[in-house]
Amino acid sequence: MARRGQQVPLVCHGHSRPIVEISYSPVTEDGYFLMSASKDGKPMIRDGESGDWIGTFEGHKGAVWSACLNYPATHAVTGSADFSARVWNALTGDELYSFQHKHIVRTVGFSQDSYYVLTGGHEKLIRLFDLSKPEADPLLMEGSPAPIRMGVWFNNNTILSACNDTPGIRVWDTRSLAIVRTLDTPTAVTDIEVSADGRTITTCDGKDIKFWDANSFEVTKTHTMEFETESASLHPQNGRFVAGGVDMWVRQFDMETCEELDCNKGHHGPVHCVRYAPDGESYSSGSEDGTIRIWRTVPDEPDGTGPDGVTRPMERLSQDSNPDRESRTANSS
Repeated sequence: MARRGQQVPLVCHGHSRPIVEISYSPVTEDGYFLMSASKDGKPMIRDGESGDWIGTFEGHKGAVWSACLNYPATHAVTGSADFSARVWNALTGDELYSFQHKHIVRTVGFSQDSYYVLTGGHEKLIRLFDLSKPEADPLLMEGSPAPIRMGVWFNNNTILSACNDTPGIRVWDTRSLAIVRTLDTPTAVTDIEVSADGRTITTCDGKDIKFWDANSFEVTKTHTMEFETESASLHPQNGRFVAGGVDMWVRQFDMETCEELDCNKGHHGPVHCVRYAPDGESYSSGSEDGTIRIWRTVPDEPDGTGPDGVTRPMERLSQDSNPDRESRTANSS
């Protein structure tokens, strides 16, 4: 298959420092939403399709390393270098809880049922906070060999984590609060994604993108890039994946053949994070340059004609704010 021509993405401005994590909500009655974490300490929520800014969660006093929404997109959680993780009402922007830590919080996430929040970071442990009892002490999961860079819920009973500068993926059981297995990798893992159907785990370590069978935890495919890759995402339906890293380009590949389909240029710094939208129509990239760019999975032709033959207007810059538009969050700036 021939590689397509260069497309023009939606460019989402608003952050003043590097984007370190992006994540989508599932599709809700109101559409789907995009969260971004940045070293500027101001996590933001956007319309996931248009990239339009909706609101900023104000309160952190340091870089925000991780930010995500729960499954209904009613609550957000953020983790920061100010030694705190905070839970927010995503509809009003109000801070609901602030969980203090003893060191930097690098990763946060909601359980699939939204009852628990995980946090991890430089303390080399995972905390589980019960949101029905926010005043209670969290459950502690100890045993990580190094500071935790990333933690992901695989299901309500299992968490996957990766460490800074230490190879391997740790598999944690939330019932025993212990590591039950380590998945070997030759270098430290920089990204973990569980597919929407729960059948595939996508990881990055060094130049390798690995796809793991989620039942057996065995590698089913490895694609080796020509450069260090920081993040990769598997399309929710149609057998392709996207990757980004230190070379500043965002590439899309065929899953079966690993043939490059698109090479998208535009960022002016390393790409730290990429994710497909839940409907698969687009994917986003966040970069050291402080911007998020939203790319079409199947780009339009140069004349604006889409793959369905419908002519669409040219792409535009996403607005940082619009005073005439009703905000989904109250704490917006």
